[in-house]
Amino acid sequence: MTKKSVFISLFLITVGIIVGALLVSSSTNGVAPGLAGGSDDIKLGAASAPVQGNVDLKAASNAFVAVSKAVTPTVVSIVVTTSGKKSQPDMPQDFWHWFGPDQRNPEQRKSQGGGSGVIVTPDGYIVTNNHVVDDADQDGIEVRMYNDKTRYKGKLVGTDPTTDLAVIKIDQKNLPVAALGNSDNVQVGEWVLAVGNPLNLTSTVTAGIVSAIGRNIGIIGDNYGIENFIQTDAAINPGNSGGALVNINGEVVGINTAIASTNMRYQGYGFAVPVNIMKTVATDLIQNGKVRRGYIGVRIKRVDETLASAMGLGKARGVLIDRVEKDGAGEAAGLKDGDVVLSIDGKEVNEANELQSQIALRHPGDVVTLKIFRDGKTIDRKVTLKPRGDSKPVVEASDRRESEGEGDDLKSPTVNLSSLGMSVRPLTAEEKRQADVDNGALVSEVTPYGEAFDQGLQQRDIIVEADRKAVSSPSDLRRILQTKKAGEALLLRVKRQEIMTYIAVQIPK
Repeated sequence: MTKKSVFISLFLITVGIIVGALLVSSSTNGVAPGLAGGSDDIKLGAASAPVQGNVDLKAASNAFVAVSKAVTPTVVSIVVTTSGKKSQPDMPQDFWHWFGPDQRNPEQRKSQGGGSGVIVTPDGYIVTNNHVVDDADQDGIEVRMYNDKTRYKGKLVGTDPTTDLAVIKIDQKNLPVAALGNSDNVQVGEWVLAVGNPLNLTSTVTAGIVSAIGRNIGIIGDNYGIENFIQTDAAINPGNSGGALVNINGEVVGINTAIASTNMRYQGYGFAVPVNIMKTVATDLIQNGKVRRGYIGVRIKRVDETLASAMGLGKARGVLIDRVEKDGAGEAAGLKDGDVVLSIDGKEVNEANELQSQIALRHPGDVVTLKIFRDGKTIDRKVTLKPRGDSKPVVEASDRRESEGEGDDLKSPTVNLSSLGMSVRPLTAEEKRQADVDNGALVSEVTPYGEAFDQGLQQRDIIVEADRKAVSSPSDLRRILQTKKAGEALLLRVKRQEIMTYIAVQIPK
C-alpha cells in the first residue's frame, strides 16, 4: 500500500468517527433533551443516598442476640383448658384471624389451646389477649416459663374485650419483668422482634420491621372496640397471641394479637396492640379487676376528601362527629352533630381509631381539650369524660321492612338520581313513625359501583338533610342537587336504623 493510500484510509476513518459521534449526539438530544449534557440538563433522583455509611451487620446480629436473651425469659407460654363450651375447632374463614390460641384435640369435649403472655410485675402479673383466656375452665389456665421446666396455675384477674387484653396472675416472686417502651415513638421501618410460642414451639423469636401503624382491621366485634394496631412483617402464627413485640432496645412496644391471612398461618402481616394502651388497661385490671374507661359519648367516622369538601374543610383531616349521645360528656361540653374533631390535647387526630385510642388512655373525670371545626370556624371545647352508659338497642332490620299497601301516603313519585347512581322515593307515614323522623326521602335503589355506592349509601337509608337543608321529599333532594356544580361535594344527613350519620357524595364531572 502506498503512502498516499494509507493517508486516504486514515483520513476516511477519522471522518467516520467524527460523523458517528455527531450522529449519536444528535440522536440523544432528539430522544431525551438534556440527558446527554448541556445547559438544560434534567437531573433525576436525589443528589446523594438518604442514608450514609454501611450497616455493620455483625453489630445488628449481636443486637438481635442480646434482645432475644433479655426478652425471652419475660415471655411465657399459656395453656388453656376448655370444656363444655364452643371450642372453635375451625378458625373463622375470613381474611382476619386472631393469632391463637392454637387449638389441640379440638374434636374432644375437653380441649386445650396455647397462647403467650408477658410478665409485667415481679410478683406474677402477666398480660395476654382476652381471646386466649376467654373460655378457660375454672383452674384451666396453666403458665409455663420460657425454659419449659416450671409450670404454674394461673388465675384470671380481669379482661377487656374492647382492646382484646387480659391479665392473669401466678403465685411467684422475683420474676423477670419485661421492659415497656413508648408505642407513640414507634416508626414505620424500624426493626422489631416478635417473641412467643407459635404452633407449640416454645420461646420462638422472629424479626421484621414495623410495616404500618394505626391500623384498624375491624376484628374486635364491639361498636366500642379500640383498634390502633401496630402492623409488622415479623413471622407470627397461632400461639403467638399475647406475646411481645419488642424494639431493638428490648422494650415491649406491642402485644401480638391478630394476623391477616388467607390460610390462617403467617403470610407477612401481623398486628399488635400498642403498649401504651396495654399499660393503662393492665394497671386498671390489676388495681380494680376491670377497666375504668372514660367516654366522650359520640359516634365518629373518618373524614375523606369528598366529605371534607362538602364541609368546607379544604382537605381531608380530623374526625367527624356523626351523633352526640344524649346525657353524654360531649353533650354536656356543647359538642354538636357535624362537628369535626381536629385534635385532642394538642395531638392531631385524622382517623376515628386515633381518637378512640387517645380516649382509651384516660379515665372518667379526666378533662380533655378538643379542637373543633364548626361552620367554617375553629373552636376549643373542654370535655370531662364520663363512664360508658347503657346503649340503646338497635332496631332490627325486620322492623324496618317496607310497608305494603300504603301508596296513598306518598307525596311524590320515585326520583332517579342517575348522576349519583341511586333512586329515592317518599316515606310513608308508617315508615316515618318506625324510623322516628319527621321528614326525609328513602333510598330505594343503589347502583353498584356508582358514586352513592362508593360512598357507602345503602338501600333503606333515609336522607333527612342535604347541604344542611331539610329534605321532605325526593323533589327537594333533586332541587338541592341541581344547585351543585360538577366536581362539587354534597353533604347528606342519613338515618340508618337508629344511627344518624353524615355521608358526602361528589357530583360527577
